[in-house]
Amino acid sequence: MGSVLAASSPPPPSSGGASVVPGLTVPPGFGMPAVSSAMSSADASPGQQETEDTLPNPGAFDECHRKCKEVFPVQMEGVRLMVNKGLSNHFQVNHTVLLSTLGDSTYRFGTTYIGSKQTGPSEFFPVVVGDMDNSGSLNAQVIHQITSRIRSKVAFQTQQNKFMNWQSDVEFRGEDFTATVTLGNPDVLVGSGIVVAHYLQSVTPALALGGELVYHRRPGEEGSVTSLVGRYTGSNYIATMTLGSAGVHASYYHKANEQLQVGVEFEASTRMQDSSVSLGYQLDVPKANLQFKGSLDSNWIVGATLEKKLLPLPLSLVLCTFLNHRKNKFQCGFGVTIG
Repeated sequence: MGSVLAASSPPPPSSGGASVVPGLTVPPGFGMPAVSSAMSSADASPGQQETEDTLPNPGAFDECHRKCKEVFPVQMEGVRLMVNKGLSNHFQVNHTVLLSTLGDSTYRFGTTYIGSKQTGPSEFFPVVVGDMDNSGSLNAQVIHQITSRIRSKVAFQTQQNKFMNWQSDVEFRGEDFTATVTLGNPDVLVGSGIVVAHYLQSVTPALALGGELVYHRRPGEEGSVTSLVGRYTGSNYIATMTLGSAGVHASYYHKANEQLQVGVEFEASTRMQDSSVSLGYQLDVPKANLQFKGSLDSNWIVGATLEKKLLPLPLSLVLCTFLNHRKNKFQCGFGVTIG
């Protein structure tokens, strides 16, 4: 609910790489920070965190379920070719061609600029990311670390020659809390817009609690949605639950060993009067440069992705399959990434 762009309009087709916001990709090899470098403290074990005199920073509200979601495969259909080219230490471009049998085939050109201000081992600012497809639709965002505790982001989206969405947020990181305010699509003349406020507080080294408030207004309509979140971090697992007027979202992530990671998600929507359970896992085989992800949900949708890096060549292959047993629908995708 915190991403206004994601909620306001459907994202364009995925072009591979690390996702930043819908439609944006970051070529590999860059130290691209997320909007909030969340769960850096959550990834550490409670035993490590207890050595600190103060409680750890809990990360961002939007990233509470991130570790569980990362083990699930991402659906891809058709054939995708992506070529990354580094022009300098700070500038990189990528070309993506997607051939689809279900939708329109597209071409996307993306650019990434990484500044020289280093705030962490893999965080550099400012960051400017954007891409445009063959129809003229543009997605772009700018991320900057204003101070050691304040980070800001501005993102906007156009569809062909029409301006669709834009959002701006400011994140403040305290010693043991994170607060974020997001403003989306404000229009003073019409009196419309969306305001999202997040707060996440470390209660103990392992437990973090927080809340979210979403307020939206447009002519003839006004309302708000609130939700609460709790996250408990163990030595090799993370349990998270979000409870609000819109429904319930619970996730459990478990790292069995260095090769195997498992995640379980439960989602129930009060508006749709529907619920679902999903099981996902990720298997890494470092010696073979191989990564396998699989998933199964209560709607009898089975999915899997297989990624193979052909080292020492800068080349990786991805094979994706999804099967919906109830609708008897099968989708298959194949991707090649160069660079």
